[in-house]
Amino acid sequence: MLWAVSVHLDKYLVDRFFKNSNVAVLLLFTAFVGVVLLPFIGFFKPSVLRLGLGSIALIMLSGIFYMTAMLLYLRALQSEEASVVAPFFQAGPLFGYVLAYLVLGETLSGRQIAGGALIIVGALIVSLRFGRLRETFKARLAMLMLTCGFIMALSGLIFKVFALKVEFWTTIFWMFVGEAMFGAALLTITAYRREFLQLLRTNTAALISINASNELINLGGGLGNRFALTLAPLSLVQAIGSTTTLFVFAFGIIVSVVCPRFGREDLSGRNLAQKGVAAALVAAGVALVTR
Repeated sequence: MLWAVSVHLDKYLVDRFFKNSNVAVLLLFTAFVGVVLLPFIGFFKPSVLRLGLGSIALIMLSGIFYMTAMLLYLRALQSEEASVVAPFFQAGPLFGYVLAYLVLGETLSGRQIAGGALIIVGALIVSLRFGRLRETFKARLAMLMLTCGFIMALSGLIFKVFALKVEFWTTIFWMFVGEAMFGAALLTITAYRREFLQLLRTNTAALISINASNELINLGGGLGNRFALTLAPLSLVQAIGSTTTLFVFAFGIIVSVVCPRFGREDLSGRNLAQKGVAAALVAAGVALVTR
């Protein structure tokens, strides 16, 4: 649910401030939100500094992978609607299943596979656009989002390994350091640094207030997702995360009714029935997975 809210806020930010700019600049805010939390995590978990350099490097790589995946996602969002981009996240559980099987030896029971399949099918049904079958295949969008899904699954795999082996908050700490390093690298590029400072000067209040809210929401969703990785197989966590697509459409309907100038969803009877069937499938899938 939190990630679905964040998808809509991401789209709003991209359309308003980054339509003709480089969305990499938007990631600077994501990178440095984690920096704010580092002193607090370090204070309550001083053991974070006792980790070996090899482990630190791999966990930081997970953070860099996460930011890379987010960059691909934002580039896709720059040219497409949120409801068109979100369905591609369904590829994540497939990548996650293969990676977790090869690296961790994770296997799923028949019930878990059935539940995960129902969630993914439900999320795909909610994304169907009847009457648009003649639209051309969007190769760029598919390439961006499939690569995003694979890198995100790889980031989750590395995180899961160390969260179980070391400790959750220690892994979060060094992952945030990796994300901050990604942001610092972006700032070394003159064009990005100039654009970032220009945006802050011209849209200070609006950009900071909206983006700060968005980053807190995204952070809450991210922490919940990463903690779930310590409780269940990687592919199942990603499958349940596929419900993001359903919530994206649900919140899109709410926005269309309450504040239509910020977005419009199809509110026809057929479309709402389609979403209802999808919601029922997703609910059944979650029930099977978590039984």
